[in-house]
Amino acid sequence: MTSVELNSIALSMVARKKGILAADESVGTMTKRLESVNVESTEETRRQWRQLLFQTPDLADYISGVIMYDETIRQSDDTGISFVDLLSSQNVISGIKVDNSTHDLAGAPSEFITEGLDGLRSRLSDYYQLGARFAKWRALLVVGQNKPSDYAINTNAHALGRYSSLCQEQGLVPIVEPEVLMDGTHSIDACLSVTTRVLKSVFVELGNQNIDLTGIVLKPNMVISGSDAIERASAEEVARKTVDCFLETVPADVPGIAFLSGGQGDVESVVNLNEINKIANSENLPWEITYSYGRGLQSAPLRTWSGKSENIASAQNAFHKRCIDSSAAREGIYISST
Repeated sequence: MTSVELNSIALSMVARKKGILAADESVGTMTKRLESVNVESTEETRRQWRQLLFQTPDLADYISGVIMYDETIRQSDDTGISFVDLLSSQNVISGIKVDNSTHDLAGAPSEFITEGLDGLRSRLSDYYQLGARFAKWRALLVVGQNKPSDYAINTNAHALGRYSSLCQEQGLVPIVEPEVLMDGTHSIDACLSVTTRVLKSVFVELGNQNIDLTGIVLKPNMVISGSDAIERASAEEVARKTVDCFLETVPADVPGIAFLSGGQGDVESVVNLNEINKIANSENLPWEITYSYGRGLQSAPLRTWSGKSENIASAQNAFHKRCIDSSAAREGIYISST
């Protein structure tokens, strides 16, 4: 696939008014979420949940692409239409999570490395044949005393570069996701410092490995206070420091930034995105700025559904509402209803 084609897909992924639905929870994670609403986790209940989301009316008005898990990209709806074809019929692009999750980083206690590079080329080829046109790989960095180490940052950045190179070779747009974890008592300035270090390292590696930056989407954390910080920064401060950090670290060639929610509350993630896009609108930033939310879009409809067929329409309405709010924030025009 040419640079022009990769860029076209990336731009479609960060199209105005739309964001990316992260429906790539592993079986283990999805089991925890289903059990939280008293639903037994089976291949069939997981399929039913994803079908509910993908069949929501007007999905394509707010969702440009869906990140799926290996199980999900191989599944079909009740009529036998594959989820990939179901989404494609709505002009929604299919994507796939390809990392094998985070593991303890040898030689760095309490730090992590994302695994999954072995055999990735052939897996990406298979996913392309299944209809995927983008992929996702998440690197996880923690904030703490003397953390993250340069070692943890650099090894994860290198892995993101290797993954990105293989994706582009196989015709998939890589979502590059270096997440500075929100968990902790750290200040917003500590998050700013770490996020700046991480992004600088990531883009050095992407450059070293000849990644076409016009054919990627960056999925980072916002610059935000730790979830257990005594004093948490306002949305306005989150927005200002996030934008300043990205102006310092993210090349203008990158088509778009799709923020992860990273443990923020449903409303918090929308309000913060809205403030960031207010600045983007006034300062003519070089990238499209949107969302790639998982729990932020799914938690309310999941509670509403609770595994009952009679609740499907109500759950889809709840999902639709989350999409409307996130889309408004993506444009910087969200107005709270409370």
